[in-house]
Amino acid sequence: MRETSLALALSGLSFMLAVIWGPPLLRVLRHFRIGKLIRVEGPDRHFAKMGTPTMGGVLIILPVTLVTVLLNAASLIGVTVLGRSVLLPLLVMLSFALLGAIDDWEGIRGPRRGLGMRARTKFLLQVGLALIVAFALKYLLQVPELFWPGVQEPLTLGNLYIPLAVFTIVGLSNAVNLTDGLDGLAGLITATAFAAYGGIALLQGQVFLGRFCFTLVGALFGFLWWNVHPAQLFMGDTGSLSLGATLGVVALMTGQWLLLPIIAIIPVSEALSVIIQVAYFKATGGKRIFRMAPLHHHFELGGWSETQVVQRFWLVGLLFAMFGVALALV
Repeated sequence: MRETSLALALSGLSFMLAVIWGPPLLRVLRHFRIGKLIRVEGPDRHFAKMGTPTMGGVLIILPVTLVTVLLNAASLIGVTVLGRSVLLPLLVMLSFALLGAIDDWEGIRGPRRGLGMRARTKFLLQVGLALIVAFALKYLLQVPELFWPGVQEPLTLGNLYIPLAVFTIVGLSNAVNLTDGLDGLAGLITATAFAAYGGIALLQGQVFLGRFCFTLVGALFGFLWWNVHPAQLFMGDTGSLSLGATLGVVALMTGQWLLLPIIAIIPVSEALSVIIQVAYFKATGGKRIFRMAPLHHHFELGGWSETQVVQRFWLVGLLFAMFGVALALV
């Protein structure tokens, strides 16, 4: 009970920091004219969002980093609130946020204005970072490699673990990036997933990881204060790439990454919709399965309002997250 109470307290602290720091960040972003550019091929209603400040992922990353670093530093005076195990997901969050920030900046002010970093370059950098993280998970932290529902002891995957871990981190990073297309959608979905994995971590006795997850949930709620429709701030790749990669690492640290397609059903579905759309388009010479991909645009073009898409997707995500936690307890 004490572990849960402290985790929720940290969530409240990071929420307040994010809400308080929102206005100064908005002023800075507006001053430097760091505004969202809307793609021509997107739904017409999105053109009203042109110029909305982006790179708002900073509003999530700063509170989480501050809280995590200060609570780890507290161990120097004999107070153990967080452990060194959370430094890896923190570093993942920061490194992928830096990559996302470069991508955002190139898309706003760089030579590839409106496009951002080349997809191949970004993908290779993601894979490189994920490889380092995968080796750290296996050989430094020695995390449980895989829990199978109904089996109490973790399974050992051997050398297969490294490519699977890389695929999980890179795949989820890009999946959350694709989900970030409507006001509040990516924030709500990732907050729900982090809460689910935070609960799993606490039930496993990984107290520090659970506290880290709930610190992230609080920061995400604080960001959503400024991101709900109509959004005053977008997270950009600075937030989406880092949140997806960090969620993948958290799932790998619990050994319950096999549940990601359930707990993170919305990002996984968004990514699959793009893969299916592109493959079908190429195979049929121009035909489409969805009105538009990613999946949330398909429902928008089908007549759902932006708020309806976000709320219904979140309800589905919440239901499946609870189902995923239940499977983790089997």
